[in-house]
This record gives sequence, C-alpha cells and structure tokens, in this order.
Amino acid sequence: MIRILHTADLHLDSPLKSLALRDEDMRDAVQTATRAAFVTIIDTALAENVAALLIAGDLFDGAARSAKTAAFLVTQLDRLAAADIPVFYIKGNHDAENPVTGETALPANVHVFDGRGGKVQLAGTDIWIHGVSFRDRHAPESLLDKFDDPVADAINIGMLHTSLAGAAGHDTYAPCSVTDLQAMGFDYWALGHIHKREVYCNAPWIVMPGIPQGRDIGEAGPQSATMLCINDGAITVHEIPTAAVVFQQVACDISACTTDEMLRDKLRATLRDQHAQASNSIVRLALTGQSDRHWHILRDQALWVETARSLAQEIGQVWIDKISFDLATPAGNTVGATDELAQIMQAMCAEPGMIAALDDVVDTTLSELPAQMRAALLPDKDAAGRLAQNLAKSGCAQIVAQMKGAGV
Repeated sequence: MIRILHTADLHLDSPLKSLALRDEDMRDAVQTATRAAFVTIIDTALAENVAALLIAGDLFDGAARSAKTAAFLVTQLDRLAAADIPVFYIKGNHDAENPVTGETALPANVHVFDGRGGKVQLAGTDIWIHGVSFRDRHAPESLLDKFDDPVADAINIGMLHTSLAGAAGHDTYAPCSVTDLQAMGFDYWALGHIHKREVYCNAPWIVMPGIPQGRDIGEAGPQSATMLCINDGAITVHEIPTAAVVFQQVACDISACTTDEMLRDKLRATLRDQHAQASNSIVRLALTGQSDRHWHILRDQALWVETARSLAQEIGQVWIDKISFDLATPAGNTVGATDELAQIMQAMCAEPGMIAALDDVVDTTLSELPAQMRAALLPDKDAAGRLAQNLAKSGCAQIVAQMKGAGV
C-alpha cells in the first residue's frame, strides 16, 4: 500500500482571532497554533512512512515577511528530506503575494510547480503528480488548460488551488466545476483554497482537505488533513486530525435549571463535555431553552459570563470566546406594564427620527476608535446602521430584564 498525505491552506503564522485571546494563558497556548498543526502533519508523514506530501496552496498567509516563518518551514521540510519523503507544492493566491516563497531556498526534496504547470513521476511507482501554481494573487480564469493529459495506465493526481464554482467567504479563483474535473481523466484531485473539508466525488476522488488549523469561530470544529491509501490502483481516503486549538459553537439548554446552582452545574457539565471532545477548545457558548429564571438570567448576563469563564478556567484548556443568551420567553408569561414599555421602546427604535439619532451616536463613538477597530466593526457600508439597531435592541432587552427580574 502506498500512502500520500494531502493538505492545503496552512496559512503559517496567521493569527487566531477570538475574544478569548485576551486571556494570557490562552495566548500562550495558541500563539503558534498554525505551526503546531504543520508539525502534526510532518509527524504523521514520518510515522506513516508516506510516499509524498502534497501541499495544495496557501502555505503562507499574505504578504507579511518573516524570516522566522521561513526558518521554521525549512526545518520541518528537512525532517521529510532526511526520510526521503518528497513534497509537492503549488502556490495559491496567498503564496503568490508572499515574498518568503520567492526568497526561501526550499530543500531539494520539495518540488514547486510553476504557473506553466507540469507533472512528476513519484519515484518507484506508477503515480504521476500534476500541478499548476498561481502566477500572482489573482487567477480569474480556469487553470485546467495548463494541465497535461493524464499518463495512460498510471495513477494521476492533480493539484489545484481553486474556488470551484464559488464558496461563501472565499474569493473566486481558478474557477471550474466538479464536472470539469471529472472530465480531465485524473484519479484524484488534491484541491485547496476553501477552508471547509469536502469530498465532492469519489469517482474520481475530488477532495478539499480544509484548513488544518481553524483561525476563528467561522472555522469551527476539528480540522484535518487527508490521507490517500493506494492499493492495486484503488484509492481510499481518511481524515488525519491536525488542529492544535479547536473552535466550537456549543449550545447549552438550561430549560431544567430552576436555581443558580443548577445552572452552574449545567454550565460545568457542558464545558467538561467539550474538553473531553477536544482539549485546547475556544468555545462560543449559546444558552438556550425556556427557563423559569429567564428574566433573572438576562438581568445578570455579566455575572453569568464571568461565571462561565471561571468554570472554564477551573476545567482547564477550555476558553470562552463569547456567550449569547438565546432564551425563549417563559410560557404563560402575563402581559403587564413592563411588556407595554418594551413594545413602546421597540416602536421608538423603528421611528426615522430615533434611527437618525442612534446613527449619530454610533458614528460619533466609532470616530474615536482606531482605524483597524473601525474596519473590523464596519465590514460594509450598511454595517453602522445594523450596529446601531442591534445595540438599541440589546439595550431594550436589558432594560426589560432589569425590570422583570427586580426584587429577586
């Protein structure tokens, strides 16, 4: 059996993004998470005695220049060179704009495909690796016409960095369809660019391995690389876990919690379950359900946020990114003066004059923030309006919760 390890989108030294990173211990644990994921890939390649490592683009992250990154990369690739394991690498959009890729002398065991494309026979086998790199950070047209025809009576593996027909959150690069790839006559397509793992087809295999290390809650869940096993011309694949830190969205149903002690026990059990699934977890926790203590919990949100963080610290290797309170209003809740006030406040927030006043307050506040923070809060032209409305809605809910939970 011949084993080949396929990865992509390592984005070496790309920073992780999370509110939890304000925690000093968290920063210490994950500041080199992308490197740790790459070390896991190298360790696996050595342990499994693979015939090759395939890196399908975006080994680097953007145009940042880092001698430390280059030194780390070469050191790890040297480990494979010492074991006579070749590496096949195509440049993706991030690699094409990164000066490190043009300045670093990679070990002799690394074959970098250029923008003209080409193919290489894997020594001692009837396996051919085909690949095409990005010439620059934009590839608006399909790259399939740069691939050679598959070699007859052999296993042909194509390496391509592509958005396929498009994916949410990813720029359109080297577009093509699954049907286009199927028509090329290859046995396996080692793709990269989209950060979510997907097996699009198994005849031939068309695999997007996903990002080996998630960088924020949008890349939640355990991440992996893909191992190909080739036996008598037949290919099977399976996942290899790689993430040093796992982002998770976790729901905690507190419907049965009638006391603060029960709620703390529920939070503790939920966080322990998460720790059992993956150590070094960054959790975005959603409190859900219909609790008799609905208004008291909403009134004391800040207390419960700190309680959850304290419980996570008690368990260890679990950090709270954010907590949302997605609680349903208790059944049979009678309508009173507080509810009438809530309706009035909600109606006021929809009035043009109030909307304009809210927008002015938000604009004034945002103008005092650093440019980088403003850009993060305002990703598009309508973001300021949405932020004002969300803040107003949250404020109304907090006032109602304070009144409903008064005296308890």
